[in-house]
Amino acid sequence: MNSAHARIAVVGAGLGGLALARILQLHGRSVTVFEREAATGARPQGGSLDIHGGTGQVALRAAGLLDRFHALTRPEDQVWRVVDPVTATVLPLSGPEHDDDSPEIDRGQLRGLFLDSLPGGTVRWGCTVTGATPLGDGSWRLLLDDGTTEDADLVVGADGAWSRIRPALSDATPGYTGVTLVETGLDDCDTRHPALAHMVDNGTLLATADGKALLAQRNSNGHIRVYATFRAPQNWQVAAGVDLDHAAAVRAHLLKLFDGWHKNLLDLLRYHDGEFVNRPLFVLPVPHTWEHVPGITLLGDAAHLMPPVGLGANLAMLDGADLAHALITESSIDDAVRAYEDLMLPRSARAAEDCAEVLDNLIPPTDS
Repeated sequence: MNSAHARIAVVGAGLGGLALARILQLHGRSVTVFEREAATGARPQGGSLDIHGGTGQVALRAAGLLDRFHALTRPEDQVWRVVDPVTATVLPLSGPEHDDDSPEIDRGQLRGLFLDSLPGGTVRWGCTVTGATPLGDGSWRLLLDDGTTEDADLVVGADGAWSRIRPALSDATPGYTGVTLVETGLDDCDTRHPALAHMVDNGTLLATADGKALLAQRNSNGHIRVYATFRAPQNWQVAAGVDLDHAAAVRAHLLKLFDGWHKNLLDLLRYHDGEFVNRPLFVLPVPHTWEHVPGITLLGDAAHLMPPVGLGANLAMLDGADLAHALITESSIDDAVRAYEDLMLPRSARAAEDCAEVLDNLIPPTDS
């Protein structure tokens, strides 16, 4: 089918799906985004992202949003500081390597930038897609949890780690890496915790030793997001007898786990605001590939879930831009999807390998 008149359904209003929708609309194409969240502010969107000049910013430029992006970014916050866990002194080490032009922006601000650029009604909020079935002519039927259906000439699964669209293309499911993040944060840190704000400074602070790490990441509005990272069974809290809904119990466990580390580093856990959030890390097999199927494809975490070490959001947006470009330039949907997959799949495999290596260097496997 000619892509110019295609009914395009994007499942998931994350960064990749929104980048795809924005660029398609700039070129006069019709697209609908189905999102299970009830509204744009239904849940927190996560921490700060460094958006790379060679990937994420390429997508933002294609979306006509690069200037507005730069107006929101914090270029001073792209610095990494690595400190000794016991003394908290700065070490002569660098953080993850990427291009120098990688300013920070809160994920929620970036998502809002895309959402504000879309005409009303582009995103259908509160629409949970449970699966997709082929109609035999290259088109697909989306199944919604309210019992209704929507037909499309192209379905794009942009619905993250636990994608409901992926099973139409692949039997792969995310597997646990053996690494868990426990997330918390400190509000108004410059005023309430100036010593900690000074220690973190701008950007990201990292301390790592003995298969554990503490990361503290500067966000906007004086917020510092903290991640306690360690290797453990996926249900570590069961063996430890810790109720994840009981902040004091989680805090006590983490302080014991990081016992012997510098007081200022432990204060990032002691003086947290709000709850602790347990985030076991999952990844898709590498490489994750599939045989081309007409009328359906994947992007972002749905296609290449990898450790969160600075590439995922950038690649998701680039996926969206590349798929949009293919749909605009190729004569048919099938040619466009093939061209996109031929580009995206090998790129994501290389990136996933790199991310796995970074994670293993940060939190070495116990058998190493």
